[in-house]
Amino acid sequence: MAGRVEGKVAFISGAARGQGRSHAIRLAEEGADIIAFDICKDVETNEYAGSTPEDLAETVRQVEALDRRIVAREVDVRDYDAVKAVADEGVAELGRLDIVAGNAGITGELNPTEDQSEFGWQTMIDVNLTGVRHTAKAAIPHIKAGGNGGAIILTSSTAGIKGYANLSHYVAAKHGVVGLMKALVLELAGDSIRVNTVHPTQVDTDMIQNDSLYRLFLPDKENPTREDFAAVSRGMQALPIPWVEARDISNALLFLASDEARYITGQQLKVDAGQTSL
Repeated sequence: MAGRVEGKVAFISGAARGQGRSHAIRLAEEGADIIAFDICKDVETNEYAGSTPEDLAETVRQVEALDRRIVAREVDVRDYDAVKAVADEGVAELGRLDIVAGNAGITGELNPTEDQSEFGWQTMIDVNLTGVRHTAKAAIPHIKAGGNGGAIILTSSTAGIKGYANLSHYVAAKHGVVGLMKALVLELAGDSIRVNTVHPTQVDTDMIQNDSLYRLFLPDKENPTREDFAAVSRGMQALPIPWVEARDISNALLFLASDEARYITGQQLKVDAGQTSL
């Protein structure tokens, strides 16, 4: 039986690990070929280690193990010319482009706005908002050229719906992603290109499983652990879980990318375990 995105090609940012790798694998399982990129090094203001070339190589290995093709490059999402180059190269090799997952993101500095550095603010906007725009912008001409429509899914967050203290730059960027989506919906509808956002709660990846985030949520504990953070995080969800898995987000993205969602555009799909309902 054919997969839900059989014969299509997906362009994924932040694909070396975490949600990005999960998206690549999930779409490949359902028949898509992949164009993937990631910075594969630390980001200056991030308080946890960045992805590595080995991480991206593992994404390649897992996609190829599914008998799908993949073009993967080490590219900084802040560099539009480099993002465009990998999109162009991938389409030249794989023949088309149908799906975009604007996924790359960081948490950056974790502190009140008054203590936030100007460089930290700008880096956040450059990665989490402008980088999403770069990914979409580089892909749009190729999707239009195919004449078959397409699906652009931009990763926002529960922070694109509600506020969080000590993360004003992140909240602003993720709200900005929603605004970008709403504009693209109107610009691209005539070409049957659908645009939606997905809004995860905490996802069990390196973005939340690190000492800096543990300390943010447990400031009075000397050496907070994953288990300590799980207890706090569980209290932030309506469902009795501390976090969701990357594959849960990938399943939502797959639905939005598939023909099952052929008339769904301009929507904010929450995969939040009820967090934004609390």
